[in-house]
Amino acid sequence: MRLYSYWRSSASWRVRIALAHKGLPYEYRAVHLVRDGGEQNATLYLGVNPMSQVPVLEMDDADPPQRIAQSMAILEYLEERFPTPPLLPGDPFLRARARQLAEIVNAGIQPFQNSPTVLGYVKDVLHGDPLAWTQHFLTRGLRALERTALETAGTFLVGGAPSFADVCLVPQLYSARRFNVPLDDFPTLLQVESACNALPTFAAAHPDRQPDAAP
Repeated sequence: MRLYSYWRSSASWRVRIALAHKGLPYEYRAVHLVRDGGEQNATLYLGVNPMSQVPVLEMDDADPPQRIAQSMAILEYLEERFPTPPLLPGDPFLRARARQLAEIVNAGIQPFQNSPTVLGYVKDVLHGDPLAWTQHFLTRGLRALERTALETAGTFLVGGAPSFADVCLVPQLYSARRFNVPLDDFPTLLQVESACNALPTFAAAHPDRQPDAAP
């Protein structure tokens, strides 16, 4: 397998956590999202993903190679193809709640902080304050995530084992700190983050440990 990734991309980080959790080896293909106008916009990469985004997971055991984009689709693929160790609970309700918590991040928080597209548009076209924009939507989403997680949280967001929800949480809190979002009002999220960061699989996926990490 190959993973097209950028070290600080939160969506790519999710997939790196899942791959590490399931013990799956892969080749890392760095796509720099900022340098030279963004390598994701190059003609060659558009042949990999017309959306000009990372991550993309490429399977080389098929001819031609099969590719999957969008982090949640990749997580679902990995869970179906490599179900052990799982990243979804066995109980149907809890599986749905893990997906719900993950989607609060994936659909309700992360898109508002997308620097190359959303924040550039806020600044250059709308002439607004991109930091204020980001802080507003991150705080709003994290508040909802904290309240919702209270219903299922144990050591992790859904009980005693990591799930899609935690895979999305850890990169999102990293991003929140980048944008100076205060986190004191989210004790459940911080407690779960601490439990996740203690796991070697989560540590291995951290941006600073990726081959394209900035010094």
